[in-house]
Amino acid sequence: MDKFIYMDNSATTPVKKEVLEAMLPYFTEKYGNPSSVYSLGSQSKVAVEEAREKIAKAIGASPREVFFTAGGSEADNWAIKGVAYANRKKGNHIITSKIEHHGVLHTCEYLEKQGFKVTYLDVDEYGVIDLEQLKKSITDKTILISIMFANNEIGTIQPIEEIGKIAKERGVYFHTDAVQAVGHVKIDVDGSNIDMLSMAAHKFYGPKGIGALYIRQGVKIDSLITGGGQERNRRAGTENVPGIVGMGKAIELAYENMDENNEKLISLRERLIKGIFDNIDYVQLNGHPTERLPGNVNICFHFIEGESLLLSLDMEGIAGSSGSACTSGTLDPSHVLLAIGLPHEIAHGSLRLSLGDFNTEEEVDYVVKKLVEIVTRLRAMSPLYEEVKEGK
Repeated sequence: MDKFIYMDNSATTPVKKEVLEAMLPYFTEKYGNPSSVYSLGSQSKVAVEEAREKIAKAIGASPREVFFTAGGSEADNWAIKGVAYANRKKGNHIITSKIEHHGVLHTCEYLEKQGFKVTYLDVDEYGVIDLEQLKKSITDKTILISIMFANNEIGTIQPIEEIGKIAKERGVYFHTDAVQAVGHVKIDVDGSNIDMLSMAAHKFYGPKGIGALYIRQGVKIDSLITGGGQERNRRAGTENVPGIVGMGKAIELAYENMDENNEKLISLRERLIKGIFDNIDYVQLNGHPTERLPGNVNICFHFIEGESLLLSLDMEGIAGSSGSACTSGTLDPSHVLLAIGLPHEIAHGSLRLSLGDFNTEEEVDYVVKKLVEIVTRLRAMSPLYEEVKEGK
């Protein structure tokens, strides 16, 4: 394979060189445990707190409100289970949406088995929740609203400020899974009345296995992991110092260059969308046309399977992602695409291409060229497409 083009940055991103360089000393020279009282441990403690400050600054929080986790899924679990258990006497009702990441959906499903009630809000054809439905769903038993900042599949950004305002007015905690948003869009937890926010470093050019949960001071929440007194007695376990240092450096770089990076990504995104629509018929863009993540492109190609398209792209050295997931040998369409109203046969033909800082115009043009060739070949094997062509 002569060429490799990576367009699956929503799944994970490569660690940037500057991030790796910042991490390396904490694997070898500065390997002390932050809980140790001697100088080697103190070096690690200082590094952890410096990273915490950088993360807090990026989202408009206090460093004391940032707690490190092993990633986004742990942060989601902690926010939802922690609030649910700590506020059980007040109520047992949680509100979320039908298009959340499984880190939220499966956690809510787990809590339903524990006696909690969950309302799953509908979304429109763009993947945006209905604020009126949200208001009507709140009861005197509602303790938490958990709505993602931006969707991992279709890129749609939710009206976070409006959701936060509603939650605050009704005295309900508001958690947002911002794993896809942090490092890519501007976030102000105070201005948006966000009480808890989940993030993961590997989505913004940091290392895997490290994330954080922002918890507004005063939020009543139980710990998810108990043991030692790390993270101010909130999250036990020896800190992943190299990972934390890398996360701090990555978020610092992301917000230093955000406007410039996003301008480039939006330009590449629109070039990719235009190239596909100008050269391939029977396609549709999924997600909001403008209120979406800068690098997200999610398109359904009618009359073909997304998995076949994905494998064909891989053979050409192009990494993307499909909206389908193989579970127990059965190919099921994405729950997100079904929630926005796509029929199964259309949802099966989805492709997500998520652009990143290292992609170029030349790569975009190459991907469009290969997509034209692959879609033409796959549709030539589709009896349904032949019928449609003949009926034109």
